[in-house]
Amino acid sequence: MKPGFLQRLDLIARGSTPFVLTALLIVMSAIPTRIPEFAHIAPMLPLMAIYHWSIYRPDLLPAWAVFIAGLMQDALVGTPFGVNALVFLAVHMVVLSQQVFFTGKSFAVVWIGFAMVSAAAFVLTWALVSGFFGQSTGLMNMFFQYLVTLGTFPVLTWMLMLWQQRMLTTE
Repeated sequence: MKPGFLQRLDLIARGSTPFVLTALLIVMSAIPTRIPEFAHIAPMLPLMAIYHWSIYRPDLLPAWAVFIAGLMQDALVGTPFGVNALVFLAVHMVVLSQQVFFTGKSFAVVWIGFAMVSAAAFVLTWALVSGFFGQSTGLMNMFFQYLVTLGTFPVLTWMLMLWQQRMLTTE
């Protein structure tokens, strides 16, 4: 039997939520705060989302969507165009290659995996931005942003997992 309009709309909405939530996190990370220098150490929320969805629902966040998310991040935060697109794609591909390993593992294993993958992502971002500008840029800021991102990971992952369980599971 052919699904009705509302059923198709529901499927489209559910299927697009990983990208929409990642885009929302990109916008949230670009909102200026009144906290001095916070932008330099603010957690990389989209990186956490890409890591999460690449493990648990890669079918709903394909590489082209990750690429677009990276370009959005570059455009909104002022990173040289293409840097985050490349880094996000690299994270997505690495996590996809290890998805079987991460699936069904404890949160501690997933968090340690994120610590390693995000460390590489931060170093790659730093190298690309430094290369673009022809000089070393904010290594200490990058280190503190990494630590804040690592510390924020459990909270955001918990929220994404709740969303996934409530909105993306079929009953």
